[in-house]
Formats: sequence, structure tokens, C-alpha cells
Amino acid sequence: MLKKQSDYLITRNKNNYEVVIGLEVHAQVLSDSKLFSSSPTKFGAEPNTQVSLVDAAFPGMLPVINEFCIKQAVKTGVGLKAKINKRSIFDRKNYFYADLPQGYQISQYKDPIVGEGSVVLDLPSGEKTIGIERLHLEQDAGKSIHDIDPQNTLVDLNRSGVALMEIVSKPDLRSPDEVNAYIKKLRSIMRYLGTCDGNMQEGSLRADVNVSVRKKGEKEYGTRCEIKNVNSIKFMQMAIEYEANRQVDVIEEGGSIDQETRLFDTKKNETRSMRSKEDAHDYRYFPDPDLLPLDISDDFINDIKKNIPELPDEKKKRFIEKFNLSAYEANILVSDIETSKYFEEVIKNSDVKLSTNWITGELFALLNDKNLEISKSPISAINLSKLINLIKDGTISGKIAKSVFEIMATGNKNPVDIVNEKGLKQQSDPKELEKLINKVVNDNPDKVKEYKSGKEKLFGFFVGQAMKASGGKANPQLINDILKNKLK
Repeated sequence: MLKKQSDYLITRNKNNYEVVIGLEVHAQVLSDSKLFSSSPTKFGAEPNTQVSLVDAAFPGMLPVINEFCIKQAVKTGVGLKAKINKRSIFDRKNYFYADLPQGYQISQYKDPIVGEGSVVLDLPSGEKTIGIERLHLEQDAGKSIHDIDPQNTLVDLNRSGVALMEIVSKPDLRSPDEVNAYIKKLRSIMRYLGTCDGNMQEGSLRADVNVSVRKKGEKEYGTRCEIKNVNSIKFMQMAIEYEANRQVDVIEEGGSIDQETRLFDTKKNETRSMRSKEDAHDYRYFPDPDLLPLDISDDFINDIKKNIPELPDEKKKRFIEKFNLSAYEANILVSDIETSKYFEEVIKNSDVKLSTNWITGELFALLNDKNLEISKSPISAINLSKLINLIKDGTISGKIAKSVFEIMATGNKNPVDIVNEKGLKQQSDPKELEKLINKVVNDNPDKVKEYKSGKEKLFGFFVGQAMKASGGKANPQLINDILKNKLK
């Protein structure tokens, strides 16, 4: 079980250790074509059907930069409040692997397109700012497949050349919970910007996780190990938990940590050594001779800044100030762009407080139960708004509304039609309700006597009897008001 964010200390032999974490997030640029070719980037295509001669590294094929990918990277940099470098350089990162047909990856080294920025996390202990070291563009490699042919490794080059933004954090993260919050916030920002869809199950977002430990209070960082290509937040948290404890055990037993690259085995819930960690010189970086330095003008940057949408932090502030939401409620509603759109659609014609409660309560529970994103909600924003209005104007009670909601969930049915067809309208005629209450009072003289003698808790009994007599359709507020007067 993961420890609370504020209490993440690893204790061995009465020594407290602190874990230090930095992430290298690989975010696939939302683009119809690859970074250096016009090949499509659609997920799930048949193997090797989205590959050009450039992607397959045929002799004489030259890369041509995709301007849209440059815009997406700059837009992401602006969203991260980062410095946009007007001059950046593409380099060749040399290594040899079966799914890297060129024998090198075109990436950026000393001169990335985006410099330092920051991401603000909303944690139980308060806000925390995580520094961004850089964002650089690079092309993805292909995919080696080991589990189809028992004798051979197969290669799919559909991903070869797909544009990636590598977003490198500073070593400011201190717990698995902070990593959870950081990835979610980063993904949220990019989804608002439309620069990455963040679908981890499709490989659009994954991370290399750098983990080191040090005794509490020490200033120097320990030796870090990199856990390669972790593709879910849950696995990142599990890998950090295991790796941090592994390193502490090594230190406490008198050993030292080797700088290395490790893999996380999700079945065994452990990391294992993959190779010794390379340094930059091992990759023999040098500027790609086929690509000129990238020069970006102020006008190019300013045009992008003009079209930046309202981002989560700004939207949260507006929701709190305009709709009088709590910080907690606003955080939930702005965490995902589709949720914030749904919320604003509902409140166009409905009560804000009721809308907030129903979205974060009943609707979220429904979506969790069906494992659905809000964009696939079986209940549209318009119909939820209609349901809330039926509650607000007294047509139905909150209890009846839950029954109507369940019916709506079976096919996005109009709540007004459901209420009319099933005769669920609330009884709100004071004269009719008074007749009903008179009968309840007259049928329970002993209880009336007890209530008047001081047993005020019996009031709930009378309310329950009245609601039961009405078949659950009586207006609860009117029942309460009439009963209070009657029992005086």
C-alpha cells in the first residue's frame, strides 16, 4: 500500500530515507503525420502499413520537418510557462537496435526547442511547484515484438518516426503520490492544449522514471537508477516503491548503488537490471547534417500564444470566483477537459451547486462503474441539466431523481418523459398533503403524545409514515413544514 504523500519516508534500522524522483515523460505529439515524413500516425493500424521510405531509412531518403509538430511543441511549452528557445538544433543520437532502422534517433541534445518551465500540483498538503528542465522533440523508434513467433523477433515500424515531446522534470518529486499528481496534471494540460491525447494504454504517454534515495536531511542526491518505459501511473508508483526500498536495502547492507537502467516487471512487481546507464558521450551526439538549425521568430511564438485556450489553473480560479465552488470541487471539475466542458454545458441552464453535486457524485459513480470516460457518458449534459431542473423546481424529489437517473443511464432518456410516463411527479399540493398528514397523526395518537412530551426524535417517524403513505412522491420539504405546524 502506498504511503501518504506527506509521510513518504523509508525506514530501515531507524534510519529515515527520502526518495528523490525525476521523470522523463515521452508524450506523442497529436499530429496526423510523423515528425519527418508524411506517413500517418493512426493507432491500431496493421503492422508496417504506416511506413514511408524515410521511416524505413532507405538510402538517400532525407527528413523534412513537420511544421505542425513544431507548433505543437511550442504550444506545450507555453502551457508549461516555459522559455521558448528561438534557436534549436536536431541531433543524431547513435545506438543500434532492430527497431531503429537508421541506426540513430533524431533528437535534440544541448539546444532543445523548449527550456525551463513549471507545473503546479494540488496536493493534500497544499500546492507544490515541480520544475521542468526542458522539452525537446525527437522521433520514436519502431516496436520489437517477441511473443508471436517462438523463434524470431518481429519488427513493426508503424511508430518509427512518430513525433515525441520528451518533457524532463527536475528532481523535485518526493513520493509515488506526487508522481501520480504530476502525470495527471501534465496530461491534463496537454489535453487542454490539444497537443497530446495522453492515452497511456495506446502508448501516447509513457515515462522513464529516475529514482534515488538519500538520508533525510542530506543535501546531496544519491546515485540514480532509471526505470525505462513505464506506461501506466499505477506501474510508475509500484516501480518507485520497489526501487526505493531496494536501494535502501543495498545501502544499509553496506553496498553502493550502481547507476544503471532497469526494467519494471509488472508480474513480479520488481525492477531488474537492464544495462549500465549510458552517459551522453555514449550516444555520440552530433548535429544532424540533413536538418538545418530551427529558427523561430517572435511572431511565430506570439501567434501561438494568442490561441492558447484557458488552461486548468486558470479555469480552476474562474470556477472558484464565478461559481463559488470550493478548491476541491474546482480541482475535480477542471482535472479533465471533457469534464469541465460537460460541467459548463450542464450549468448553462441549471443550478450550479446541484449540478456540481450530481456530476461529482452520481455521474462519476456511474462512469466508474461502467469504466467510461465522461465523453462516452450514457447521460448527456442536456438531459442531466433537465433532471436537475426537475429537482430544483420541486417536480421530483432527490430520492425520485436517483431512480430517474438509473433509467436515464440505460439509454440517455429524457428525464421529463420518464417522470411523465411513470407518474413520478412530486405531490406538492398543500391541501392534499395535509389530508395525508392528518391521517398519519390520527392513526398514531400514542406517538403524538410521546412527541409532545419531549421525544422530538419521533418527528422522523411521522415524516417516514407520511412519505410511505404518499408512495414516496410527497414533497419532503412541504411534509416537514406541515408536520411541524400540525404537531405544535
